[in-house]
Amino acid sequence: MTKKVLLTGATGFLGSHIYNHLKSQFQIHTLGRSASNNTICDISESIPKITTHYQYVIHSAGKAHTIPKTRKEKEAFKKVNFIGVKNICKSLKTNIPNNFIFISTIAVYGKEKGTNITENTPLNGTTPYAVSKIKAEAYLQEWAKKNKVNLVILRLPLVAGKNPKGNLATMINGIKKGYYFNLKKSKALKSIVLAEDVAKLIPQLENKTGIYNLAGEKDYSFKEIAAIIAKQLNNKKVMELPYILVKFVAYFGDVFSIFPINSRTLEKITNPLTVSAKKAITELQWKPSNLEEKFKL
Repeated sequence: MTKKVLLTGATGFLGSHIYNHLKSQFQIHTLGRSASNNTICDISESIPKITTHYQYVIHSAGKAHTIPKTRKEKEAFKKVNFIGVKNICKSLKTNIPNNFIFISTIAVYGKEKGTNITENTPLNGTTPYAVSKIKAEAYLQEWAKKNKVNLVILRLPLVAGKNPKGNLATMINGIKKGYYFNLKKSKALKSIVLAEDVAKLIPQLENKTGIYNLAGEKDYSFKEIAAIIAKQLNNKKVMELPYILVKFVAYFGDVFSIFPINSRTLEKITNPLTVSAKKAITELQWKPSNLEEKFKL
């Protein structure tokens, strides 16, 4: 008998990869705001009506990739990422699933820099995005324990794949238009994972419980990531600028938003931020693909 899966965020970047990979293996019902979903609901505002028992609930929907400037924008992270989780759990009250898979983020650690960050690292994230995910994780752990649900929380770094979002999308667009630059002598490494690899891992999570960082086969510098992208864009040339010049531009970026970089961005570029996926490799047999071979724009 084909197992039933409830997937949120199926029209989003990561969710679409998960949907496309699982659709031939499972009977997938999608939940979201658009008319293309089987169950149409804005989980930040109301409790969806779910009358089916699912073997898997995969919660991929969420708000990310924006820097809130107003109180209302900050509150939106809480409503989508935390209240949304609570509303899904309430909707499952009479149809408790066997497994719940929650897509989280390494932002919960609150680290701007660090290497081989493990799952035991304190959750010190203070941004609205990080706080909303921390609260959602805590709520889900209590709910899963109370209802005897197998809960897996996947904390993801930068996610790559076709039509990515956030910083990676900005990088691709910048290289296309010729205004992206590498910082000379910067070798700071970042963890990055392929959306396709995350999707492939999902079927292996049945009856598993735990919190796992995911990371790629190796960590990459921004220069290396830019080279992979540039190669697919017919070897577009990527500029290199000296640190002192970029620091000067970042100073003005702190004052005027029209500048492409500010001090916070510069700090991210120059500092390493990597996570350890050793736990996932050991317990989940996590085997990420080679980024140079598999990352396609």
